[in-house]
Amino acid sequence: MQFDKNTVEEREDCNASLPRTSAVACMINTEIGTVLAVMRRNVRWGGRFLSGDNQLEHSLIHSFKKLRKQIFKWQTQWPKVNPILYLQPFLDVIQSDETGAPITGVALSSVYKILTLDVFDLDTANVGNAMHLIVDAVTSCRFEVTDPASEEVVLMKILQVLLACMKSKASVVLNNQHVCTIVDTCFRIVHQAGTKSELLQRIARHTMHEVVRCIFSRLPEIENMDPAPADGCNLIEQENGRLDDPHNFIDGLIPDNGSVGAEISSASFVSNVPSSVVESAIDENSSGVGKEKGADSNDLYLMKQPYGLPCMIEVLQFLCSLLDISEHVRMEPKSNTLAFDEDVPLFALSLINSAIELGGCSFRRHSRLLLWIQDDLFFNLMQFGLSTSPLILSMVCCIVLNLYHHLRTEIKLQLEAFFSSIILRLAQSRYGASYQQQEVAMEALVDFCRQKEFMVEMYANFDSELTSSNVFEDLINLLSKSAFPVNSPLSALNTVALDGLIAVVQAMADRIGDAPPFLECAPANLKEYIPFWMIKCDDYGDPGNWVPFIRHIKYIKRKLTIGADHFNQGPRKGFEFLQSLHLLPEELDPQSIACFFRYTAGLDKNLIGEFLGNHDEFWIEVLREFARTFDFCEMSLDIALRIFLETFRLPGESQKIQRVLEAFAESYYEQSQQIFVNKDAVLLLSYSIIMLNTDRHNVQVKKKMTEEDFIRNNRRINGGKDLPQEYLSELYHSICKNEIRTTPELGAGFPDTTPSLWVDLLLKSKKAPPFIKIDNRPYLDHDLFAIMAGPVIAAISVIFDHAEDEAVYQTCVEGFLAVAKVSARYHLADALDDLVISLCKFTSLLNPSYLEEFVVLFSEDIKAKMATTTLFTIANAYGDYIRSGWRNILECILRLHEFGLLPGHVATDSGDNLALSNDAEDEKTSVKSLSSSQLPSMGIPRRPSGLMGRFSQLLSFETEETRSEPTDEELAAHKHTLDTIEQCHINNIFRESKFLQADSLLQLAGAIMAAGRTSRETVSAESNGTAVFCLELLIAITLNNRDRISLLWSSVYEHIHHIVQSTTMPCPLVEKAVFGLLSVCQRLMPYKENLVDELLRSLQLVLKLDARVADAYCEPITQEVGRLVKANAAHIRSQMGWRTVLSLLAITARHPEASEAGFDTLSFIMSDGAHLLPSNFVLCADAARQFAESRVGQAERSVHALDLMAGSVDCLVRWAHQTEEASMVEDAIKMSQDIGEMWLRLVQGFRKTCLDNREEVRNHALLSLQKCLVVVHDVCISHEVWLQCFDLVIFTVLNELFGIAQEYSQKIYRNMEDTLVIAMKLLSKVFLLSIDEPIQSTTLSKLWLGVLEQMEKYMKVKIRGKRSEKLQELLPEILKNTLLVMKSGGVLVPGSAAGGDVLWDLTWSHVNNIVPSLLEEIFPVAGSDQLHRHEREPEAPQIAIGMASTLPIEAVTSEG
Repeated sequence: MQFDKNTVEEREDCNASLPRTSAVACMINTEIGTVLAVMRRNVRWGGRFLSGDNQLEHSLIHSFKKLRKQIFKWQTQWPKVNPILYLQPFLDVIQSDETGAPITGVALSSVYKILTLDVFDLDTANVGNAMHLIVDAVTSCRFEVTDPASEEVVLMKILQVLLACMKSKASVVLNNQHVCTIVDTCFRIVHQAGTKSELLQRIARHTMHEVVRCIFSRLPEIENMDPAPADGCNLIEQENGRLDDPHNFIDGLIPDNGSVGAEISSASFVSNVPSSVVESAIDENSSGVGKEKGADSNDLYLMKQPYGLPCMIEVLQFLCSLLDISEHVRMEPKSNTLAFDEDVPLFALSLINSAIELGGCSFRRHSRLLLWIQDDLFFNLMQFGLSTSPLILSMVCCIVLNLYHHLRTEIKLQLEAFFSSIILRLAQSRYGASYQQQEVAMEALVDFCRQKEFMVEMYANFDSELTSSNVFEDLINLLSKSAFPVNSPLSALNTVALDGLIAVVQAMADRIGDAPPFLECAPANLKEYIPFWMIKCDDYGDPGNWVPFIRHIKYIKRKLTIGADHFNQGPRKGFEFLQSLHLLPEELDPQSIACFFRYTAGLDKNLIGEFLGNHDEFWIEVLREFARTFDFCEMSLDIALRIFLETFRLPGESQKIQRVLEAFAESYYEQSQQIFVNKDAVLLLSYSIIMLNTDRHNVQVKKKMTEEDFIRNNRRINGGKDLPQEYLSELYHSICKNEIRTTPELGAGFPDTTPSLWVDLLLKSKKAPPFIKIDNRPYLDHDLFAIMAGPVIAAISVIFDHAEDEAVYQTCVEGFLAVAKVSARYHLADALDDLVISLCKFTSLLNPSYLEEFVVLFSEDIKAKMATTTLFTIANAYGDYIRSGWRNILECILRLHEFGLLPGHVATDSGDNLALSNDAEDEKTSVKSLSSSQLPSMGIPRRPSGLMGRFSQLLSFETEETRSEPTDEELAAHKHTLDTIEQCHINNIFRESKFLQADSLLQLAGAIMAAGRTSRETVSAESNGTAVFCLELLIAITLNNRDRISLLWSSVYEHIHHIVQSTTMPCPLVEKAVFGLLSVCQRLMPYKENLVDELLRSLQLVLKLDARVADAYCEPITQEVGRLVKANAAHIRSQMGWRTVLSLLAITARHPEASEAGFDTLSFIMSDGAHLLPSNFVLCADAARQFAESRVGQAERSVHALDLMAGSVDCLVRWAHQTEEASMVEDAIKMSQDIGEMWLRLVQGFRKTCLDNREEVRNHALLSLQKCLVVVHDVCISHEVWLQCFDLVIFTVLNELFGIAQEYSQKIYRNMEDTLVIAMKLLSKVFLLSIDEPIQSTTLSKLWLGVLEQMEKYMKVKIRGKRSEKLQELLPEILKNTLLVMKSGGVLVPGSAAGGDVLWDLTWSHVNNIVPSLLEEIFPVAGSDQLHRHEREPEAPQIAIGMASTLPIEAVTSEG
């Protein structure tokens, strides 16, 4: 053994091939010497052998010596040397049954060295025969066993050499037969190693794995040389064989575990199995190694070819056969360290997995390999998937995952069966699976979920297929339910399920980046009846075709499910429901009902059986149509009957059973006529099978039917002839082993994978639609996420709630963010709202607690901090699609506000950004630098929030207990909490609200208003502060959304209106409401001219303020109104808008603090007529009047107000001239009338101020009135308006002034004499203006009478008890000038016609009372015929200088 060790060390030191020099000869010479040295240590080989009279050496030793003589002669031509020449002596030793284990081991080591050092390669002569000899020699190795250790060494070296053959560069010259022999030999050593050391076991298994890898690693290089099966009949034949004796090849495959004797034949290597492996044909009908006893010449020819596909088929068959035998073969307990039930299949599965890993997608190109995978391999995987061994289950899942990755397009229905019958069953404890099985199944499912396209493909291929189960929905429900910890702490199973859910959602989120613009799914309502089972997709390669098709089919499937529920409750109800959806025709026909029964999942099988057994002719036809929906082609009778009866419950009545079996027999005979001569034979045999099934599987039947009984019972049923006995025997054994279930199992969640169901699955797979392979585009993500959103959010939330590990928290947060991203992408607002509501619960902000408690606990609560950060991250990123969730988000924000933890700039609008940017550094510094004075004291009630609350607290400082200073820990907690809140960027929610979608914005505003209303219902300072804050937020988003203010304005206005109407005392809330309203109007009016009137109308709320509230805020309100007007006067056009503004200004006229600001604004409007308009003229005049009449402030303000009123008349003159130039006559007339009315309203405004007790105001009012009356002389004022002016203003003022002068003392009305003088001058001047206008004589007489009466009255006025000297001097002059003007104008003429006598008499009757001498002065006697009362005519007098400018030229000349 020492030689052997040296050889191994030497081999390890040589890492490269030897050069073609003497080194090769030296190496071989060394190996010869090593073998000879070991042989000579044995007594048998140490002496000489006698042959007759001569002493001869043994042939083995002689061959080595002969080789020694030759090797150094080949140095120059070594590549041309036949390798057999230097290999044969070693191979003879290996094959000799006379050598012991040490000698055989050294020979094997020498061969291994020659192989690994590449002494020969593909270019070497006769390399193929050399490789064949090596394989033959090693696989037929014989040696004497001297001790167990030596035997194990030899077995290890055999494995070593065989693996070296497969890894050698010359391995390609091996033929299929030799490769199969190598595999078989390796497996035998693996099996025999079960009684050996663990080292040998591990080496043998490892070698087997390496050999399989070497074989299947060549699969991608092999071209497809095998024709595809013509009809796939071998599938059915294989299943028939499986039902009869699926393990008949196993005899002799695994040898008796006896001790290894002197000859290797006593061991396992000389059994008949190697020959079966070599000679077994690759006929598609064979189901395992050794089953087929013969082989045709073509198969033998293929086995002699360089290894490739044939040996791979054989190896895969062999590995599948290992799975087939595991349940039926048992070994002695002492024979193996592991139970055979687990060891053999686990080993076989691991080999199969290696083959699939290396073969990959190449299996698809070789139909025979693919056939074995689709059928035998997958069927065995289904059987072992339910194994109680976690190791086997894990390996099965790994294989299926590899198959899915490489071959999923070829194993569509197999995948459905695996998930439906294995994963969904084992992952749930209620179906009897152990916790280990659940965990393995769940981990496997999560591995599938990590394949990004997996869930989408499950949905596209199964959930949207009428005859398939809802795999996607079932898996999602499984993951969701498994994530919930039920009355127990969080387990590994819960977190694994969570990983699966998050992997699915994350895959959807990752696909969003490559997504086309999202389009809402159009409804798939059916407009007319189309047989749903006949709907096909035109092109599965074009997403434009199959995506709408899948959605359409899914819609039908959902409706069919609902219809099935209705049917189960009442068949008529179900039919009517489906007819209303056009899924069944209006007139039911047998085919539509039959297909409804056949292709609708979830129907009550008892009901189906009752309908199918009905004797009515219609239902008999339904039964026939139902039977025709099955494909029984090339299917054995028992399997066909199983498949048929598994779709409904066979009725119990014999007549119904007969009708059902007759329909089955007819359909089966039409499709399979190979054995039966007529359908009656099928019917009779079917009856017999049902009876046999009842007999064999009914526990109440004591005496069971034998095979002979069954065959005897079915004699001469095939048209008077017997059926083949082998056929009947197969049927008998099939029924005995596998019961035909005629009664559906109630509550059975998942059916077992029986051979009959597997046959049905294979047949369906031939007709099934192609597997839809999804690329990285989110074609169906919207549909999937709409289904899974609710369960996923609930599952992640419950894990987040129960978890205690930060890593789990982080996983949940990633899930939350992925859910939010997908929800927003596909506009699933309900899902996003659910997520937000769930996160709000974890922030701990909604838990009632004191500030001090919250700050400390929050800073230590990782879950709460992560939830808070995540919540506001989602709100900022995906706020567009949040709806009702805004209420919960706002509750959290209000809680932070209540605690004083919000940044100071949260409730600001984008217009304040500049100011914020200037103060940003200061604010940051203030947040970061915390002192104990900034923190609430610990151990006392929390600090009230809001202005009023803080003020009341300030008042109570004297009675409050001494506050304790916060500790360093509390300071650090407070700082940490502030940092966390700062990272949330809460202010961006409101600042960036202008980018929110309209629905989301309305929901946010509604949430703010709702929170504000809720807070107002309480009277605490905290809630008042909350309401104020809510209002600030509302105003901020209103201002930020000025471009779409129409969306918000009505609701915002209603909210503010409610605050104003319900508030009777000054408070911060109503203050914020009023000034917020003014701010909104001020900021929005320049941008929204179409809303100016609506905005200004809203300011009428200010006019409705309670008196106490209005008084408290009058001055700042007026200042804000002033700013609004000065900034937006040009935008205010309507009379309503001006009325609102000027009403607000007019109110301030009598307010001590506000009047100055109000008058300043009014002056801005009226000065120089800059902003006077026809729409606001009267309103401005009225407002100015109120300021003029107001006693608030100095008299100068009243005088200024009068000047504003007087100055406004210039605008009327300007407008009048513009009217004259207007081209539209009607408009000009209308405007003239309006100007007259405005002028009349203006002069009426002076009436009260003309009576003011302040002398300067009173006199200035009269002068201003005179200006207004005189200036418009050139304006076309109608006679009616002019007369109204005299009646309503001039005469009224004169009468009242006269009354004041008579009744009030000089202390109250000072210098009334001067006022009366001004009034008389005003009267005379205005009357003279009237004379120039064409006026009716009666009107003039009336007007003139009024003037004379006023003069007459004023002549008699007494001031301080005596008549006024000034009036006594003034009035005669005024009267005289007036009369002269009237005379010169021909108004007052003696003896005038048309009432001239009346005017003349009227005039002198009053003038004589005032100044009797005036008649003679003005009208001297000119003749008796012209004078009725005077005898002479006076000379032409001199007109008073003051009136000269108003008289015509004729009036100032002498009488002519």
